[in-house]
Amino acid sequence: MNSADLKFFRAVADARSICGAAGVLNTVQSNVTARVRALEIELGAPLFHRSRKGVTLTHMGDRLLPYAVQVGELLAQARKAVTDDILPSGQLRIGSLETTAALRLPPTLIRFAQRYPAVDVHIETGPTDHLLQRVLERKIDGAFVSGPVEHIDLEITPVVVEELVIVSKASTMTWEQLRSEFVQSGAKVLAFRSGCSYRKRMEAFLAHDGVFDARWMEMGTLDGIIGCVAAGIGIAMLPISVTQMAIDAGHIRAHALPNGAGLATTVFVRRKNDYLSTTLRSFINNVGSCASITKVDQNGAVDRAEDAALYNSERFLPAAGH
Repeated sequence: MNSADLKFFRAVADARSICGAAGVLNTVQSNVTARVRALEIELGAPLFHRSRKGVTLTHMGDRLLPYAVQVGELLAQARKAVTDDILPSGQLRIGSLETTAALRLPPTLIRFAQRYPAVDVHIETGPTDHLLQRVLERKIDGAFVSGPVEHIDLEITPVVVEELVIVSKASTMTWEQLRSEFVQSGAKVLAFRSGCSYRKRMEAFLAHDGVFDARWMEMGTLDGIIGCVAAGIGIAMLPISVTQMAIDAGHIRAHALPNGAGLATTVFVRRKNDYLSTTLRSFINNVGSCASITKVDQNGAVDRAEDAALYNSERFLPAAGH
């Protein structure tokens, strides 16, 4: 048994068919069949149940699959370590919350691109749960997500403390008025799709305030949510930093959450034991040194040396309330 055999076995398990695995491996079906059968003979046990609809793992195949995955990942990490360049280059895949991508990332990306023009950065946006899974599956190199995050396989670096607020149409002056209008009119709660950490916070806040039958409307973009709030379709919970322009323009109104309940830490996550490439290390260092991002230390204390020109309208609360 060698790594090539395990690679063929894993491809069949993932594709659930010999034909699909052959396409992924860019080879012929007979080659895939021969390699899998040779592995089964060597191990002395069938690894797949075969049928006209494809293949499924046997009990022994289920046992082998985690080791095949681990071997493949170790080889990929070894290849990265050997081929890693002294200077950052190549492709960097970064995930981000929609709100972070809208405000926080642009100055960081501009700074990084100026320093390391040989790096192609690809940004993928999504809710926290989705991005965490993408990092764990090694589909992206790292991601900006909403904390707290606790996972044995992830390294977590705090980046910025956000203040979340509930936003409503501009004519709603107080939370008491908002709650009354919300309950009586059956207005909707606007949010990103399931898995969004802000949505979970909103659910918990409404439940604590006695609102259990809220109607939800999922939106794919930040601009869409703010536009619907301004039109009076519903309310939303968002960082004040990304809504400040609409607030200043009189399109929407912000309602602060009590007792520090609105504080949320954005963190950067990556696989803990993976090889840290020069490119990813440089990106992480660039995030840490970028003046337009308000940092927090490992104890959660806020470093208020933010870029005043960019964030002079932002209101940060003491980290002790988080």
